[in-house]
Amino acid sequence: MSITRVVLQFALLGLVVLVVVSVGSAAVSRRVATKAAIDDARRATYVYANGIVRPIMPDALLTMDPEAVARIDVPVKAYVISSSLFRVKIWRQDGTIIYSDQDALIGKRYVLSSDEVNAFNEGKVIAEVSSASAAENTFEAGRGNVLEVYLPLNMQNGTPVLFETYYRYDLVKAAGKQLWLNFSPVTLGSLLLLEVVQIPLALSLARRLKRGQRQRERLLQHAIDSSEQERRRVAGDLHDGVVQDLTGVSLQLSAAGMRREGVAHTELDVVTADAAHRLRDSIRSLRALLVDIYPPNLYDEGLDVVLSDLATRLSNRGIDIHVDVVLPESLPREVTGLLYRGAQEALRNVLAHAEASEVTVTARADDDMAMLVVRDDGRGFAPDSIADRPREGHVGLRVLADLAAEAGGTLRVESSPGLGTRVRLGVPIR
Repeated sequence: MSITRVVLQFALLGLVVLVVVSVGSAAVSRRVATKAAIDDARRATYVYANGIVRPIMPDALLTMDPEAVARIDVPVKAYVISSSLFRVKIWRQDGTIIYSDQDALIGKRYVLSSDEVNAFNEGKVIAEVSSASAAENTFEAGRGNVLEVYLPLNMQNGTPVLFETYYRYDLVKAAGKQLWLNFSPVTLGSLLLLEVVQIPLALSLARRLKRGQRQRERLLQHAIDSSEQERRRVAGDLHDGVVQDLTGVSLQLSAAGMRREGVAHTELDVVTADAAHRLRDSIRSLRALLVDIYPPNLYDEGLDVVLSDLATRLSNRGIDIHVDVVLPESLPREVTGLLYRGAQEALRNVLAHAEASEVTVTARADDDMAMLVVRDDGRGFAPDSIADRPREGHVGLRVLADLAAEAGGTLRVESSPGLGTRVRLGVPIR
């Protein structure tokens, strides 16, 4: 994945977080601001009731005396009624409206709501949002939701009454929205600035990670190349030295036996023939081992030929092995090398652990993936135990799995005790 794509993903993720935080902060801010506006309405109602109305409220208002009503009406309409507070009512406990800035409501009697009763009984300010659909709200209908605030008062003679104010709820919500708009530039600006500052840091970090990844890849490739060169050197030394010497000795022993043909066999003849036979077997094993160490014809002759040579070791042990390879000639060298190593490791484990009588090696490729499958009918094992048995040779499978992962492929080991083992190696063709 390119650095540009990584940084773009980081930036897009940051923008998503910014949007989520913005929406969340807007919702929370408006809720808090609306609550603050309602609290302001409570305080304003308390001030209007105790600062303006109650000091001039005569006991005659209980009987709706016209002079008492007029005494209240003038300051209420002059100092209380405003664009946001549009209605004032004063109630008796029996549900009668003894004063309102709407003259037609004075003297009307309604059933008190639960909030009005609670305000009377508890003696505290209560605010509620209503739809103004009750019978008492005939003159408030059509305004949408309204904020009603109830405040209990005592007349000069001690009689309790209820002072009620109506506020336009849309203005209350607008106040909450305005409060959020006042703080949103600071909040969103800070988040946006943080996003802008983080992008260069993310770019720098991505470049450092990319450099580190490339360095690890170079080190891994260097280790692989060094290992391959060393295997090539060891295989060459064995092939040109020990194997050639042993081949010469084998030919000499065979020649010695042939010169004595027709002559009665002596004990020396028997020993010579047996030594020549054992030596030829050892040479075949050494040549198979050379293929195991380094396949000299892997890229020149193809994976099918080299896997057939690799299968010789199993054939020499009496194991029936079938190799079926159908791969394109244009297969990348690194893919071919990894498939060979997978087959090498799987067959090595068959020899060391499986006690199998039959093994099948299959290799196929399509446009995207090369697949190697090695199946045996041996004793099998529990795949979960691989990590706990490094001394038994299964460490090679873990290394192979790491190599496959580095190449973007997968290694799967399917096995059960008594049911054999299947090793599946998939390598992407790039």
